[in-house]
Amino acid sequence: MYDPSLEQFLVRPGSTVDLNAWATDEDLDLDRSEAEKETKAHNRRLEALQEQLYADKRHRLLVVIQATDTGGKDGTIRHVFDRVNPAGVKVAGFKKPTSTELARDYLWRIHRHVPADGEIVIFNRSHYEDVLVVRVHDLVPPERWRRRYHHIREFERLLVEEGTTIIKLFLHLSKDEQKDRLQARLDDPDKNWKFSVGDLAERDHWDDYQAAFTEALERTSTMWAPWWVIPADRKWFRNHLVSRIVVNALEGMHLEWPEPEDDLDGITIP
Repeated sequence: MYDPSLEQFLVRPGSTVDLNAWATDEDLDLDRSEAEKETKAHNRRLEALQEQLYADKRHRLLVVIQATDTGGKDGTIRHVFDRVNPAGVKVAGFKKPTSTELARDYLWRIHRHVPADGEIVIFNRSHYEDVLVVRVHDLVPPERWRRRYHHIREFERLLVEEGTTIIKLFLHLSKDEQKDRLQARLDDPDKNWKFSVGDLAERDHWDDYQAAFTEALERTSTMWAPWWVIPADRKWFRNHLVSRIVVNALEGMHLEWPEPEDDLDGITIP
């Protein structure tokens, strides 16, 4: 359902993106405790809508989550989708391509994981890695990754025209907040496993990644699959905003309970 209060977080197709102008600590002046209560209510509503989506079998939902390291991808999934039935929800993460995947086009491994009728699929990283990491680390020539913006737009158009609703979320984190989160992983023995020396190497490429994200948002925010820029410094607000966006998308599908296969009148259980 349309919610005008969310418009400020939407990347309008064809617009110029300046990530420095998008606040990473925005909270709409909400009271944290009240917002967290609302998030729990959204989660309960999401639980009910997901069950109906699974039963209805006429729609599909793909949620794409991209962020810098420590941006909160795992936390968002855990807090927003904690009440859903795992039978109808899948999470797909995309790491370094395997030899089998490298032998095919870069979208092959992505297409295998898109949702079927009645499913929600969440991409923890996605096909956008093929215009982000490959650009920052010069893994393919510029003329090659630049062509991929067109591929991605048309790939997403195909999915939408075949019945998939796509929500694309960029978790927008500040460099200072990333520093604090990386330090927290070092300081807490229970979080040491999350830290890698490679995280520091990636942090050195901060400006390059910001430029890559900026162009990806500009080139691939479309009428059929627009991007949302989610302020991610405050985890509670991130969760609140994402839960609202997902619930609104599901409510906009006008889901229905299917008719029973047989006439149930007069049936008793012996």
